[in-house]
Amino acid sequence: MKRNIITLIIAVFALCAASEASAQFRWGATAGVNFNTMKFKQDLFTVDQAVGESAGLHAEMMFPGIGFGIDMGLLYEQRGATLHMGEKLLWESQGYGNERIYMHYVDIPFHLKFKYTRLQGLEDYVAPFVYGGPTFCIQAAHSKCEAIDFSGGEIALTAGAGVELYKRWQISASYTWGMTYALKTVQLKDFSAQNRTWDIRVTYFF
Repeated sequence: MKRNIITLIIAVFALCAASEASAQFRWGATAGVNFNTMKFKQDLFTVDQAVGESAGLHAEMMFPGIGFGIDMGLLYEQRGATLHMGEKLLWESQGYGNERIYMHYVDIPFHLKFKYTRLQGLEDYVAPFVYGGPTFCIQAAHSKCEAIDFSGGEIALTAGAGVELYKRWQISASYTWGMTYALKTVQLKDFSAQNRTWDIRVTYFF
């Protein structure tokens, strides 16, 4: 999984390097908060949403005159959830109860972006935008739970919207669907889960 993700990342940045000469490129710092839950294949126990955080670098490459561009980034993101494994005898008999799972990711988003800037000068102060596309997630670390196998990484799809203020600040909200599994249980091999994440971020471009 990690090898496939790294190959995709190299291809993404090669494409960006080829396009940069004809586009307006800038980068900045971003930070935010997320609300994550996990979608299991079956509803065997209760899963509670958890709050995490994110921070990192955000880059934007916009093509003049058409309003379209590419969003990229290199982000640390903590995701997780509380798994009520003690609701089932299989895990309760082994001493498991409400297990708070933490997963630490290096996220590399590569999103198509549209920013509406034909506002007769108002875009200098406020400009709405939407974006969406794949996010490549490398799992850097996770909490210790012997009953869980972690995947090491995942591929996800993200869709979001936001507003740009004074051409420097961007405030955005997005939803990310994990397309591959993030973890599975050791004893039930086909019982796996995908991340489902709401993100709210603030970005400042230099």
